[in-house]
Amino acid sequence: MTKKIALSFLILCTAFSAFAQTFNTAKLDSLFSVLEAKDKYMGSIAISENGKTIYAKTIGKADVAGGKEATSATKYRIGSISKTFTACLIFKAVEEGKLDLNKTIEGYFPAIQNASKITISNLLNHRSGIHSFTDDEDYLSYNTKPISEKEMVSLIAKGKTEFEPNSKAEYSNSNYVLLSYILEKIYKKPYALLVDAKIGKPLGLKNTYFGGKTNIANNECYSYTFDGSWQKETETDMSVPMGAGALVSNPADLTKFIEALFAGKIISQKSLDQMITIQDNYGMGIFQVPFYENKGYGHTGGIDGFSSSVSYFPASKLAIAVASNGNTYDNNQILICALSSYFGKPFKVPSFNTIEVKPEDLELYVGEYSSPEIPLIITIRKEGNTITAQATGQNAFPLDAVRKDVFEFPLAGIKLEFNTADKQMTLDQGGMKLVMTKK
Repeated sequence: MTKKIALSFLILCTAFSAFAQTFNTAKLDSLFSVLEAKDKYMGSIAISENGKTIYAKTIGKADVAGGKEATSATKYRIGSISKTFTACLIFKAVEEGKLDLNKTIEGYFPAIQNASKITISNLLNHRSGIHSFTDDEDYLSYNTKPISEKEMVSLIAKGKTEFEPNSKAEYSNSNYVLLSYILEKIYKKPYALLVDAKIGKPLGLKNTYFGGKTNIANNECYSYTFDGSWQKETETDMSVPMGAGALVSNPADLTKFIEALFAGKIISQKSLDQMITIQDNYGMGIFQVPFYENKGYGHTGGIDGFSSSVSYFPASKLAIAVASNGNTYDNNQILICALSSYFGKPFKVPSFNTIEVKPEDLELYVGEYSSPEIPLIITIRKEGNTITAQATGQNAFPLDAVRKDVFEFPLAGIKLEFNTADKQMTLDQGGMKLVMTKK
């Protein structure tokens, strides 16, 4: 749960090929080896099939300044994956007769605009229209401080609504903060205790709980961003995200959790069917995760310098989870490699080797590139001894020169190859290649 949240899971659409029975451990090992050697990633992965772990790896440090290495026992803040837990608790409340998905929220939060029209269901699948408080400019001015329910509801109510309830869908952290307050009201217990009593203890998730101030001695880790070296991030106070992003866990626990969810050990099959019904790209606390023709379900998470994801592919009984406390190489690329290793798909492990390009030669690439196939313009600019790329409405990102006329942005798995003679640039990302022409 970061200020700006990336929701997209990996999406690859190419021809289907038969499942390879042998998991390619060597390929995934080689990826983590180069990530560790080049100091590109700190984090952990766990993969299980039919309830049995088939791969696990951890690299990096839990505490950079203290020199403490991360291990398989290290726990990470999982951000918005917390929403899947919250959704499960809501469905359990429905099954226990304590809540109705069609119930409107004016009895709980009368100050919120359209409260008499917004239902519990609308909160679950992001169709409420309620503004997401993490999008506000002042969010980072208070997110590290404790906040009360009254104060948070006031902040959310101040944001008004973005659209009429149930008219469309738009991701909002406010929805799940409100859902966690509703749970506390109907059970008359703190959200933290509900997670532990109704999910954590029954499933034996010993490393999953409502977070607090990071405790290194308890196998928790700090998070980092990279600016020439790893810089420790500030810590969001967990009273702010609540059921939208306050949980701590690790990949091993997350695979157990999502396996149990699809095995009917948390909520009923009827509830699960509602949860995974996708409307305008959103389920209820879950998203669809396509990989070639394999269909999975899961959620991503991001908070402070942490990023994570968990997904489950029912047809293969495959669960996969990653959690990172610092990276300059995207989790999505790690997932693509992991799933490619499982499903027998091609994947090239990056070398992260770069070359020097003369500043005057960089000028050849500068300009605006477009294609009739997408509504975006990608602008290439020269900045010092490198170039940056910026798509319409998005932030600029730096490009590494890996060979003549070829540049990469490893964090998002983007490769740009220039043909200066024809004034063209080929965008290569996630198996998709698109030729764009310079204006």
